Amino acid sequence: MDAQQLDMNRNEDAMRKSLSTLRQRLSVIEQGGGKKNLEKVRQRGKLTPRERIAYLLDKDTPFTEIGAFAAYDMYPEHGGCPAAGTVGGIGYISGRQCMIVANDMTVKAGAWFPLTGKKNLRLQEIAMENRLPVIYLVDSAGVYLPMQDEIFPDKEHFGRIFRNNARMSAMGITQIAAVMGSCVAGGAYLPIMSDEVLMVNGNGSIFLAGPYLVKAAIGETVDAETLGGAVTHTEISGIADYKFDSDEACLDQIKKIVSKIGDPASAGFNRAVPAAPEKDPATLYSVIPEDSTRPYDMLEVIHRLVDRSEFDQYKEDYGKTILCGYARIDGWAVGIVANQRKMVKSKKGEMQMGGVIYNDSADKAARFIMNCNQKKIPLVFLQDVTGFMVGSRSEHAGIIKDGAKLVNAVANSVVPKFTVIVGNSYGAGNYAMCGKAYDPRFIYAWPNAKIAVMGGEQAAKTLLQIQVASLKAKGEEISPEEENRLLSEITERYNSQTTPYYAAARLWVDEIIDPQDTRKILSESIAAANNAPVEDSFSLGVFQV
Repeated sequence: MDAQQLDMNRNEDAMRKSLSTLRQRLSVIEQGGGKKNLEKVRQRGKLTPRERIAYLLDKDTPFTEIGAFAAYDMYPEHGGCPAAGTVGGIGYISGRQCMIVANDMTVKAGAWFPLTGKKNLRLQEIAMENRLPVIYLVDSAGVYLPMQDEIFPDKEHFGRIFRNNARMSAMGITQIAAVMGSCVAGGAYLPIMSDEVLMVNGNGSIFLAGPYLVKAAIGETVDAETLGGAVTHTEISGIADYKFDSDEACLDQIKKIVSKIGDPASAGFNRAVPAAPEKDPATLYSVIPEDSTRPYDMLEVIHRLVDRSEFDQYKEDYGKTILCGYARIDGWAVGIVANQRKMVKSKKGEMQMGGVIYNDSADKAARFIMNCNQKKIPLVFLQDVTGFMVGSRSEHAGIIKDGAKLVNAVANSVVPKFTVIVGNSYGAGNYAMCGKAYDPRFIYAWPNAKIAVMGGEQAAKTLLQIQVASLKAKGEEISPEEENRLLSEITERYNSQTTPYYAAARLWVDEIIDPQDTRKILSESIAAANNAPVEDSFSLGVFQV
């Protein structure tokens, strides 16, 4: 076996190990608040949130989950909050792509943690940007009171949910709320601000204040059903539109309602008959090096993602550290902007490091993005970027100016952008390649991704130098052994913050995905974006020249 094959085998083993970790962690997250809590729910005649979603979805259609790792490894002092207490994503109901948002009542009775709010707002944002009908499966005890100061009052907190309800209604986006459990306090506004409200008799309840609070506030003694049950709200208050005796009957009605929604508008993105890549996507695992500092050819990734492995390169021989070109993904026409990770040589004879953005590659990518906006072609960014080139030569050549052009083009792009972090995502390179701050419609990461302001080794050495200088300024000496111990400690801490799990927990990425699924997930994402016509005109403002 030659050295290249050994490398490929090593890469594949490393990726499979990462995927095994991903699946193990997902299987725990999918248990929500644990088997005991799931059984309690079933004993009450209710479906779990994932069972509700599975029942709603058309058979043999994809469900693109968003934020499964939200709040991962967070709030340990509160017992954790798997998937931020909400299961959400895009799936097909009666043939129509919809956003589904389901409270997980097995996690702290569906109470809202800070990341619950952030995740729900992200799901609403996706629905608004892509004009997707929204189905809320409500079963929540409201704000998690021990952390109310972090979820209640600010602009991007709990109340923004209802503001979005109103905005989506004004935009003509269908919202259907099924109250299948508790719906209390401020949360009661969500179903009432939806187009139609369904309730499950005996389990669903809506009220601003529950029986205990009513007793404390005004001295009235009343049970939950009388106060805000399905009979009360369908026969007395008129707040709800339908009542059902089971989760299944309620979900069947949602299917009927969705089946009658008028056809969506279309952005008109071009789609041909899909064709499989000639290079097998299953071999993606062997392409990405186990060591993220090692070079590889990004074309090998692209050829495993695009139809017939055909990629029409733009300015192929110029600005080679960024690959730009046209392709199709599952039939959809796309413009691809990807970091080339192998060493390249410019026509001027300059050796350029893979993954680094140089003056010429920044100019090329900015121009290509403008072309895609001109032609109304969606953009796919494949990130494996270590940053912009530094040093006097680059500074004198105006790297900041050229980088600003690229950032300007990305920021002002009006066609939908989709980002996949296939490796490193460092510093300003994250911004230029359409990181979360630049409003990609969807942003995904592979299990090997690393997201940080700079690489772990450089960051740790920089932090160590600062710490050692601070100690010396106080007149303290530090031994080489102590310096090594500090470096190891800093590196470990920093590296733990660069993992895709750390990023996904905080919703810096929408989901961590299996590389083999990238093509399918991008196709579903573009299909969602195609529901929203591009209405803004493309304008770049002032360019630094």
